Amino acid sequence: MKKLFLIFIITLGLMVLFACQRGERDAPTIALVVKTQNNPFFVDMENGAKEAAAKLGVNLVVQAAEREVDVEKQMQIIENLIQRRVNAICVSPSGSKEIVPAIVKANKAGVPVLIVDSGVDEETLKRAGGYIATFIGSDNFEGGKLAGEYIIKKLSGKGKVAILEGIPGHETADARRDGFQKAIDKAMGIEIAVSQVANSERDKGFNVFQNILQSHPEVQALFATNDMMALGAVEAIAAAGRTGEIIVVGFDAVDDARQAIQKGLMHGSIAQFPAEMGRLAVENAVRLMNGENIPDYIPVKIELVTAQ
Repeated sequence: MKKLFLIFIITLGLMVLFACQRGERDAPTIALVVKTQNNPFFVDMENGAKEAAAKLGVNLVVQAAEREVDVEKQMQIIENLIQRRVNAICVSPSGSKEIVPAIVKANKAGVPVLIVDSGVDEETLKRAGGYIATFIGSDNFEGGKLAGEYIIKKLSGKGKVAILEGIPGHETADARRDGFQKAIDKAMGIEIAVSQVANSERDKGFNVFQNILQSHPEVQALFATNDMMALGAVEAIAAAGRTGEIIVVGFDAVDDARQAIQKGLMHGSIAQFPAEMGRLAVENAVRLMNGENIPDYIPVKIELVTAQ
């Protein structure tokens, strides 16, 4: 009798397990492909996507290359997801032009592509005959302008500034730089003394800005197109014994940057809302799968974060 009861319990457990597994297989699968999982910005985006996926009852796959500069790896990831037959792909492109062939492959396979945070080069996409379902993100150009206007105010309209740029060809970083330059161009007394690439990485930000401090000691302010580079620059400033002498403004307002602002090591950062981007990406992917129409552009707000 005990043996029969034990067999019954084991059989029931297996039935429940198989049912759960079948339910997971039957639920749609949405992929989120970010630039890297080593940046808090994309960790927040992943968390927002996970929360939405759990609420909507869909499976979520999150993948990324180890480094933001590894465009080839990101393309391989997308191609593998297409082969896996996921229902939708949400991607933050590591290269606005380079990502286009992968998007076209997804189009041909009937997999909707939603672009998040970093845009795709529209002309390249058009020439390739590709299309995206929507772009979800902030106005990075306006964010750059906001940073420039803040630095102009801090310098009282006179001084020399430096820029740390992200990965060349990345629409996001380029738009932030261009917006900043647009603002500075209107201030007759402010000059951009130097603008150099630091690949959106903290270590690179340290090394590049350390060299800038030696070659351009007159620099009074820095705009970095992301917080990782800004935080690296803060370390370079400290190593040079110049903490508090240089205004530093970043972009993304990640937790480490907010703490640096509170300590007076950074002066500001342009806040995006990556968790909101992740949530909106999953929600709109589900809408597409349900046959609904979604807007071509879904904006996410930005704001300046300072100690005040």
